[in-house]
Amino acid sequence: MENYSAKFLSIFAFLLLSILSSAVALLRPPSIRAEKLIRDLNLFPNKPINVIDLDRENSRYFSSGQNIVEWRVKFPNLVDPRGVSLEDLGHHAGYYQIQRSHAARMFYFFFESRNSKEDPIVIWLTGGPGCSSEMALFYENGPFTIANNLSLVWNEYGWDKVSNILYVDQPTGTGFSYSSDRRDIRHDEKGVSNDLYDFLQAFFKEHPDLATNDFYITGESYAGHYIPAFAARVHRGNKAKEGIHVNLKGFAIGNGLTDPGIQYGAYADYALDMGIITQSDHDHINKVLPLCESAIKLCGTDGTVSCMAAYFVCNTIFSSIIARVGDLNYYDIRKKCEGSLCYDFSNLEKFLNQKSVRNTLGVGDIEFVSCSTTVYQAMLTDWMRNLEVGIPSLLENGIKLLVYAGEYDLICNWLGNSRWVHAMEWSGRKEFIASSETPFEVDGSKAGLLKNHGPLSFLKVHDAGHMVPMDQPKASLEMLKRWIQGSLSERTIDSVKLVSSM
Repeated sequence: MENYSAKFLSIFAFLLLSILSSAVALLRPPSIRAEKLIRDLNLFPNKPINVIDLDRENSRYFSSGQNIVEWRVKFPNLVDPRGVSLEDLGHHAGYYQIQRSHAARMFYFFFESRNSKEDPIVIWLTGGPGCSSEMALFYENGPFTIANNLSLVWNEYGWDKVSNILYVDQPTGTGFSYSSDRRDIRHDEKGVSNDLYDFLQAFFKEHPDLATNDFYITGESYAGHYIPAFAARVHRGNKAKEGIHVNLKGFAIGNGLTDPGIQYGAYADYALDMGIITQSDHDHINKVLPLCESAIKLCGTDGTVSCMAAYFVCNTIFSSIIARVGDLNYYDIRKKCEGSLCYDFSNLEKFLNQKSVRNTLGVGDIEFVSCSTTVYQAMLTDWMRNLEVGIPSLLENGIKLLVYAGEYDLICNWLGNSRWVHAMEWSGRKEFIASSETPFEVDGSKAGLLKNHGPLSFLKVHDAGHMVPMDQPKASLEMLKRWIQGSLSERTIDSVKLVSSM
């Protein structure tokens, strides 16, 4: 039997390599899916930037032995600043000199809590892979949003109302993060999580008064890969006493890609359940599912080339659905897809590339990269890896996990996320599966359905697509607040009803 299995895997690997060979043309230029999902923007400036003059007047240099530079920022077009000073705002931007790199710098924003500096530290990671966290900052859960005239308006439901929040541009080449050496581009979660852990150590050295605060990792989409890997890295560093102890309390994944082996199997089922494909379409699309599942298993044991092949094999499932539904917005199936990200996020680039804003941020001549196909392609060998495997040990150590998903998202749909959460092997699995669904209520309205046992929670969010904080800002803020307080299942007493913001 073992010889048969070995022969089968050998033959299967050969078939996958054949598929990969025929698909290589899709990589140069980027694959059709990559072009559709994210914009083809410049990753590296045209001139060498090993040494960058961030701001001569304010001496924002990396001096010898200095790993991080940070400064307070006040955007020039912030509406209704209420007369607050730069110090009162507590808004910061900075660059971290990535230690395990040749010439890489990681850009970040840090916003002190509007409530108290003793509130938890929350870090937000946007997915892609290769999309900037500024997308979440200005369109989802940051302190303000961008108006059509490119002014900033305070966000009533910004997550900085209950936390000190960090938005990080990563991996290298995303957003305002950069390098002059292409060897710094990351290809897997080891590189990504090490960079984030090292950044966190440098950040707490810069802000020692915050180092004992509770710490939570959050994000969405491909961050379903980043977040578990980063959480495991922090936990490992704590156990080994590597540096500053990080008071990790939990991690939250929104509409994420975490366990592809299970989640790709949910694509056609979800599409059928939502009525966007027929039963005949479903059955035809799922004919490739056994090959996809086998390819993912081979990726987990055989490495890089088979992972690339698995990416191409499995994504025929998603592509087949999209071919049938046409211009449907795969981030929110209630809407039509408009533009390369299915939404118009053009004001983000317009705003951040204004000279006055760039001067405030101290980014010099670096072009803002909202989403990078270069980073996207570099992470393709990481795509089909299962990041659920490291989660059970975190749960067993009492570190909380919240998986939440907007019900109208196709690309990282709630059904696939629910399935991997329920399938995960840990000591509380039986109790979690047996637990009943309870309404998640906000101001008297049913905002979602919640399952919970011990440190594990799963929340299906109503009237939301892929970007829950954008579609349901009030509910998402309440979700974060209750989760970090350990009261996710509690109800509020106000009778005001929730209304989708889009």
